[in-house]
Parts: sequence; C-alpha cells; structure tokens
Amino acid sequence: MKLFQFLRHALIATAVSACLINISYAADALKMELQANKIVKTADGKVSYIAASNAQKGETVQYRATYTNVIDQPISDVAVTLPIPASMIFTGEAKPNSAQATIDGKNYADMPLMRKVDGKVVKVPLSEYKALRWNIKLLPANKSADVSLNTTVN
Repeated sequence: MKLFQFLRHALIATAVSACLINISYAADALKMELQANKIVKTADGKVSYIAASNAQKGETVQYRATYTNVIDQPISDVAVTLPIPASMIFTGEAKPNSAQATIDGKNYADMPLMRKVDGKVVKVPLSEYKALRWNIKLLPANKSADVSLNTTVN
C-alpha cells in the first residue's frame, strides 16, 4: 500500500513538474512587442497610425502586440492577453476577431459579452470590458502573430 501511494505521489509530482516546465518553456519561447498608436483618418479617408504619446479624450488608440516565436520549433495553443487600460474604453474592434473578453479578469467568453438584468439577457457595455484574450493555435518556428484592440480615451 505504501509503495502504491509513493508511486502515485511520484507520478503526480512528475506531471506537475512537466506542466511547469512547459509553461516556463513557452514563456521563454515568445517575445512580445507592444505598440500604442493613435488612429488618424486623413481627408481622403485613409487610416494612418501615429505614436500615441499624447492622445486626447475621445481619440482612438490601437494597442497592437506582436508575439514572435524565437525558438526553432512550433508552439501550439498559446493564450495571449491584452489588458484594456483603466483610462480607455474598448470600441468593440479587435483583430483577429476571435478574441474573447472579460469584465473581471478571470472569466473569458466570446464577444459580445452578455448578462442577465431583471430577467432579461442584455449586452455588457463595452466600457466594462477589462481585457481581451486570443488563443494562437499554432505559431511556427521563428514566425510572428499580431493581435490588436482599439480603444477610446475616456
């Protein structure tokens, strides 16, 4: 009986260690670059992006993260998250559009987020969104993936 318990504990410890190594390995395998740019529409309707060092209330700012696989083998099923800064309101525009959102930082769901109010299912206001998350199914060796979300300065 003691041998069985020892083996069981050893197997559990090995499984936990393997998971932690994989998590650490995935973190070391990804490099992330974040940009914050104001979205400016020109007179002819074209969109340009300029550094958002001084965005004013009501202006739209895009947060764009580029995740690069810096190892020589593919990485699969990586969840990446972009928080929405406290002074910003999510516009509802995110790329890729497979993003999931959260209002509590823990529970993510497909957009639009819904909740029950007085027995009716209603959309959660975009102003309550706290972060977006994407699942990158496969990131080939030495390749990059971009995710972005648009916000308005509050």
